[in-house]
Amino acid sequence: MEPLTPAQIVAELDRYIIGQARAKRAVAIALRNRWRRQKLPAELRDEVAPKNIIMIGPTGVGKTEIARRLAKLAQAPFLKVEASKFTEVGYVGRDVDSMIRDLAELAVTMVRAEMTESVRGRAEQAAEERLLDLLLPRSRSREPYTSESLEEISPDASRQATKEKLRNQLRAGRLDERAIELEVRAQMTPIVEIFSATGMGELDMNLREMLSQMLPTKTKRRKVRVGEAKRLLAQEEAQKLIDMDEVVGQAIHRVENSGIIFLDELDKVAGRETGHGPDVSREGVQRDLLPIVEGSTVMTKYGMVRTDHILFIAAGAFHVAKPSDLIPELQGRFPIRVELDPLTREDFVRILTEPENALIRQYTELLRTEAVTLRFLPDAVEAIAEIATLVNQRTENIGARRLYTILERLLEEISFHAPELPGKELTVDAGYVHARLEDVVKDEDLSRYIL
Repeated sequence: MEPLTPAQIVAELDRYIIGQARAKRAVAIALRNRWRRQKLPAELRDEVAPKNIIMIGPTGVGKTEIARRLAKLAQAPFLKVEASKFTEVGYVGRDVDSMIRDLAELAVTMVRAEMTESVRGRAEQAAEERLLDLLLPRSRSREPYTSESLEEISPDASRQATKEKLRNQLRAGRLDERAIELEVRAQMTPIVEIFSATGMGELDMNLREMLSQMLPTKTKRRKVRVGEAKRLLAQEEAQKLIDMDEVVGQAIHRVENSGIIFLDELDKVAGRETGHGPDVSREGVQRDLLPIVEGSTVMTKYGMVRTDHILFIAAGAFHVAKPSDLIPELQGRFPIRVELDPLTREDFVRILTEPENALIRQYTELLRTEAVTLRFLPDAVEAIAEIATLVNQRTENIGARRLYTILERLLEEISFHAPELPGKELTVDAGYVHARLEDVVKDEDLSRYIL
């Protein structure tokens, strides 16, 4: 597909995310630069390093949502991880190299799915031939396949003519509910338990895979419907047509040249070494992250992966820590810093109504499945936004996520009784909003627990 221009990327993000124009522009330029780099001469291409980004802003303003939507637009291997999951080598937890291994795994899955789609026609054709051979065995000792649901087949008809009649009925779906015995692979995965204190998860998985490949593949007979057998045989034939060496080669090339990692909660590992307490490994995580971000080679089960041209987009609230609390070397690897704006009451009104996945639309469509028509008047939307702003000011500011808690509380009664109200039309106005939420909002202690 033709890559999107920065303006088109921003327009796509605008369909789902309100505001935050600076952050959208930054990620749009970074994404477009991946494509521009591919067009450079080979000698210059390796010299152009990605310009990594830090998105700074409170929770609930759209940092993660921008990353999620960017993943769909990128058409490239994309991984979202939390920096707080990683620990310095020597501590209990995951090591930072695991993010590259996960990205390689995602890329292999992506390329395999694309190649499976490209050979689907040939695989379905081969599966059809195998299925017809099962329905019409070559052995003379067995009766030809007949059924009341089939067209009449003359005993004198040639095998080929009978096979063509069966083929027509199979393609028409007339045999989909018939039962058939099918021989499928039954590969037993050995149960291996590794007791270790430090990040041995990857070793555990690799050891299981190695042992499963060493064990002989067994087959078992299953009784399945023809429709299901068609799907199983098509999958098996597609795997035969795919060259896994080519899949791995393409996947590693994509990871190295267009991979994107969204590193959330970077502020949780910001801070200098204190020498004691549970945060003793914070600076160690940063030092382990540094070679990955600036460019190194990581060993995965698919081979060596270079990280020199992987784009890193980091995000964090940075309430307590500041970007300047990161070690200087890591700061230098994130040259672009974008501050996201806190959400206002007007933003809440737009979030409730404008995006394609607007919250009010979600609740309206959910209740429509019960044949209940739910209408929100404009004054109700204004009241919800006002209450969300007020509660965020009084308690912890969790941004747009506050709208979820408020709407759930507001529509609790309607959602509970919806199955008993088919065909009803319900209108939510400002009066209903205040009646349902006023007591909770007034009692500040209660709102801390409920909203």
